[in-house]
Amino acid sequence: MTLTVNRLPNKFYPDPTRVIARFYMPGDKDRTNTIIKRILDLSRQEVDLMLNQVLKDFSKRHRNISKIFENHYDNLCHVLEPDFHVSPDSLSLERRLLIGSYFTSEYAIEAAAFFNPSIVEDPDQGTLEEGQKRVIVSFRAIGEGHISSIVFRSGVITRNNELVFTPAGKFVDLPEALKRHVYDKKQFLEKLHEMDIHKDIIEPIMDKLGDGFIYRELQESIAASTKNIELSYSKKKVIDSINWLANSHYEISFSLDTAISERVIFPVSAHESNGIEDARFVKFMDDDGSITYFATYTAYNGYTILPKCIKTKDFYHFQVFPIHGEYTQNKNLALFPKKIKGQYAMISRHDGVNNYLMFSDDIHAWHDAQKIQEPKYPWEFIQLGNCGSPIETAKGWLMLTHGVGPMRRYCLGAVLLDSEDPSKIIGQLQEPLLVPNTEEREGYVPNVVYSCGSIIHNGTLIIPYGMSDSASGFAAVSVDELLNKLLNG
Repeated sequence: MTLTVNRLPNKFYPDPTRVIARFYMPGDKDRTNTIIKRILDLSRQEVDLMLNQVLKDFSKRHRNISKIFENHYDNLCHVLEPDFHVSPDSLSLERRLLIGSYFTSEYAIEAAAFFNPSIVEDPDQGTLEEGQKRVIVSFRAIGEGHISSIVFRSGVITRNNELVFTPAGKFVDLPEALKRHVYDKKQFLEKLHEMDIHKDIIEPIMDKLGDGFIYRELQESIAASTKNIELSYSKKKVIDSINWLANSHYEISFSLDTAISERVIFPVSAHESNGIEDARFVKFMDDDGSITYFATYTAYNGYTILPKCIKTKDFYHFQVFPIHGEYTQNKNLALFPKKIKGQYAMISRHDGVNNYLMFSDDIHAWHDAQKIQEPKYPWEFIQLGNCGSPIETAKGWLMLTHGVGPMRRYCLGAVLLDSEDPSKIIGQLQEPLLVPNTEEREGYVPNVVYSCGSIIHNGTLIIPYGMSDSASGFAAVSVDELLNKLLNG
């Protein structure tokens, strides 16, 4: 039986007009001081004239640009009093805003690439016609320096399984980053051990903390524990590692007046300074029926990767935390949409080649893995992996895969996992489900189609997919046809 896969007309391409205003440091402390001194030496008239011109040029490109300038000025307050003997509050508002503008730059978050999407049901399903479903699609957006962030678009799947997207909002907004995460001491120590950090400086720092602690308490404990001792180079590196781990947990919140397309999750901490890669969003239903959205992703600092997870209920407020465990130390983590026999379940690819199944009582820590799939067909001989969270069907767990074959071509495949025991593959496509066509094979990384999560609606599997790490498209296939092909060949 021939399996029909329809490519939908919806396409998303890079857009250089989508810009954020982020904090910018043009050099070291001496250069920073030189710039600030030049602004302090300006007359009030010169300040007003320059600020008015900046506001005229940029106020229509950002929501409340003056507030952004003020926030960036606040980031520099630590140099004003000690270096210039100037109280930060003594300067006029206009001079403060002008200083902030010199330490602000625009960044085109979607200018280079817009790819590797995932799709989930929107928490808001109001004001829809029968047979429609509102969805949120996440994308990996890339700008200057190949820095990846997560952006969103809102759309509706019609009763005829057409996709209709809401035009993107005018502005792009960064969230407020908050350090109010409550750390679990046991998990924190386990992660330090995983990172092979064992210095004796850890014990006095952690002993001062309770079983749960916040960022401020950790910093106070570090200060108290190191106050009267001379720190060796190795101990300083340990403290750097403790702070590195602490900063990998954070919370972000967006203003309630932002549209979903105006929210961007941009790298916050040092370990993800080069990008937030390939977020796999999933709508997770807990045993009590409550809904939480999770997204596993890869944090990258230019040298190493760190597996992380995002948690949200409303797509306004997000909690971000690292995922622990020796079997999570690679890309391609995908969480099942519900617990199986009382445990969280996740697909991993810790060896870079094969698919593994993991179970855990704790979503933060994963310590056991079972290989369930290895490359079998020529189009996937190099490696395979998941293409998003498995989807529950009447016949089993439907999991899209990607396989890498000759000429490093990425194709999409599919397997069916047993409902009760997802370690068992009960069906598998022998041929790819989706192969890059003439249009899709051209891009930043040629010959690649790749997805981070699909959705079923009205008996149709809707697959968003990246096209050669450059743009994104969508495909649709009948679920019944696909399941029949998986089970009967």
